[in-house]
Amino acid sequence: MAVKYRTVKRKILTGEEKDKTKVFAIAKTTGVCDLQKLCKLISARSTVSSADVKAVLDGLNWAMDLELQSGNIVQVGELGNFRLSLSSEGANLEEKFDATKIRNANVIFYPGKSLRLTRDEATFTADDVKVVEKAPVPDEGGGDDIL
Repeated sequence: MAVKYRTVKRKILTGEEKDKTKVFAIAKTTGVCDLQKLCKLISARSTVSSADVKAVLDGLNWAMDLELQSGNIVQVGELGNFRLSLSSEGANLEEKFDATKIRNANVIFYPGKSLRLTRDEATFTADDVKVVEKAPVPDEGGGDDIL
């Protein structure tokens, strides 16, 4: 199945082409699969109810939070791995660096084999929408750059 894309104009922020505007592709989403629908889809392929699936996913979220806070990489089988990453300001000397230079933490997802295969075998087709001046901001929890 081909992934639809559309184009957006973005200003280059660094390098030789700084302040020039170029056209880039972004994946076009066609909707949202919320937790309720995801639980129904999973329960349709198994012998557990959608409430049981939700309970397991809630437990997974709790356990992942606990393990990530402990500094562990969380391996979730074929789904993939999750780990924390930090962004910080630089310091000229190690002695000058302290925790106040850390700006934020991010959760990084590295997909498992089947999701990497989906990513690597993706084909692309243009959507009918013309160039957009600015890319839309994805909803929390989503994003086009996960895979």
